[in-house]
Amino acid sequence: MNFQFRSYCESDKEDVIQLWEECGLVVPWNNPQLDIERKQTVQPELFLIGLVNDEIIATAMVGYEGHRGWVNYLAVKPKFQRQGIGKLIMEEAERRLLKLGCPKLQVQIRNTNDGVIKFYRKLGYLQDEVVNLGKRLISDE
Repeated sequence: MNFQFRSYCESDKEDVIQLWEECGLVVPWNNPQLDIERKQTVQPELFLIGLVNDEIIATAMVGYEGHRGWVNYLAVKPKFQRQGIGKLIMEEAERRLLKLGCPKLQVQIRNTNDGVIKFYRKLGYLQDEVVNLGKRLISDE
């Protein structure tokens, strides 16, 4: 398998959104098109695209705000799951964040998503003893 990374480009939009839909990442309160547009204004080089033979099979929307790194929209096309692609894209996210001096990487996972929680635990991620609070500033609905 010829797997490689590159940063997102505008022509990827439809394929990326389709991948996210296949992976169950699209929810009504997060408009994927708006999320892509927003990411293009902040560290667009950290919007990772994973390719096999020029086919988009994985994504990770990575960011660093000076205190912590974050990964959102980690997705691997279902037929490529359980082949180490998710691990590879997370390793690339970690490598790029380390290069920026990022001391810690955070991920947020819905507490009902047991499979994804197990995936991150296998990669060495631990549950922090925190309460995650959020406030919607702009409605995507």
